[in-house]
Amino acid sequence: MVTSKAITKKITSITDLPGVGPATARKLEEAGYTTLEAIAAANPQELAAAANIPLSTAQRIVRAAREALNLTFKTALELKKERLAAKKITTGSRNLDALLGGGIETRMITEFFGEYGSGKTQICHQLAVNVQLPPEQGGLGARAVYIDTEGTFRWERIENMAKRWGLDPDKVMENIYYVRAINSDHQMAIVEELFDLVPKQNIKLVIVDSITSHFRAEYPGRERLAERQQKLNRHLHQLMRLAELYDIAIVITNQVMARPDVVWGDPTQAVGGHVLYHAPGIRVQLRKARGNKRIARIVDAPHLPENETVFVITDQGIMDPE
Repeated sequence: MVTSKAITKKITSITDLPGVGPATARKLEEAGYTTLEAIAAANPQELAAAANIPLSTAQRIVRAAREALNLTFKTALELKKERLAAKKITTGSRNLDALLGGGIETRMITEFFGEYGSGKTQICHQLAVNVQLPPEQGGLGARAVYIDTEGTFRWERIENMAKRWGLDPDKVMENIYYVRAINSDHQMAIVEELFDLVPKQNIKLVIVDSITSHFRAEYPGRERLAERQQKLNRHLHQLMRLAELYDIAIVITNQVMARPDVVWGDPTQAVGGHVLYHAPGIRVQLRKARGNKRIARIVDAPHLPENETVFVITDQGIMDPE
């Protein structure tokens, strides 16, 4: 029996897959399946129809791609070793990094939600800079994608944050792929394009600021709630698949809405309902405090305790309070 490790060493591109010659490879690429990751995530029936190949061939190709990427059964110990080896991006604040278990983790979705001015977009800007730092400084030496749904991206903030680390602001901005999503369909189409762009451009961070803005505006009212939630669920699964396949970090921001039925405690909740609650790996609530201080609280994370910490937003970015 051939082990997955042996297959991984042998298969490095589509043409290495069993049964994929030049003609089949061309069909797959024309259908949008340009990488091993894209094929591994595909449904065999859909792949067969899109590439006009026999179902048995599609099943064999998908199975081989999954084995090559080690997307097969593994022991809990192997899973533990994978998680311990996950890469992390510093937020610029030791307090916030500690709350997150060392920083923003790859292969996972991290959600920041809170009211206007709580620091969501500031953190996104900071991470787009910090992912470019070398590993010894808390970065991944890689590029970022910034999907802006509300027009909140500011190059001026990137410039100030880059100077803090002694980086060339123009070079930093060259390494951030920015795109303004004009509606929910466009937002989802952008993510589909990333399955091709991410492996080619050394991208290790994808930011969506914010995840629910277009969905909330386009599907108002209870009568359209189910339709909105189904579409949002598909979008979140797109992002989860992207994170897993390419070992990248996904950061999303979310809005909050008032809960008039709450008498005691926090009267706000994140938009998106249960669909969003179950998708991200880590959910962090942000709240305003006095002056430039902000409070971050872990709301949900399978591997982290519920806790909170304080950080500050300065001209130079996200930092610890003095």
